[in-house]
Amino acid sequence: MANQAYASVWCRGFGEETMLGLFEKLLETVPSAPSWPGFAWLVIRAVNPMESPLEELDLRAYPPTASELMEIAREHLNADSAYEVQANWDLWTYELSTGQWKRGAERLELICNGPEYDDGASAEAGHFLLELGMEHLFTGHGNLLGARSVPAAAPQHPAEAEFLRRMSDPDRLREYHEKTRENIVTLFDWMRKIEAALPVEKSRLWSEGEDNFEARLDEILALR
Repeated sequence: MANQAYASVWCRGFGEETMLGLFEKLLETVPSAPSWPGFAWLVIRAVNPMESPLEELDLRAYPPTASELMEIAREHLNADSAYEVQANWDLWTYELSTGQWKRGAERLELICNGPEYDDGASAEAGHFLLELGMEHLFTGHGNLLGARSVPAAAPQHPAEAEFLRRMSDPDRLREYHEKTRENIVTLFDWMRKIEAALPVEKSRLWSEGEDNFEARLDEILALR
């Protein structure tokens, strides 16, 4: 199963009265995809993720601004609620079927966890949890990138074997590294904008597959 990548952000002064104002500032930093600007969905949940949403809005026809979106969210302002927003940002992806690179809109999930939502899960998960997309968009597949540039194991699928065969070409591997580095730069630039816009107490980049996701990104970025 493909692993997801995340960013968790905690802010000073976060509470029921301030959280949506802080969330609005975070949403204003989102590097939206030019081909799909604005915010596509808003889901508001109460108590915990097992409950049916209080509100679920498809906003794709008339994507609102961050301010307009938070006006809607404030109608359900509660410390035990979570506010989930979907947007899109531009990242490089490799199309195995064509062997070509494409820079285009990739799904981005942004979640504001109220301080009492899901028994205070925000203390561990983050006041704001950003679901960044597939881990390989930033680390590459099969440990081919960075100092550990050898496949982790024999391919388990014909498509994986074909991908590794193509990446045995030094020029293709170099391009793979360059495009992945550009995705990392996009992520790091966004994190800096968040830290400039919000009173960030701490933040953490992490993923389901890497023991130290941020260190892995630094490693790939450092290599030329």
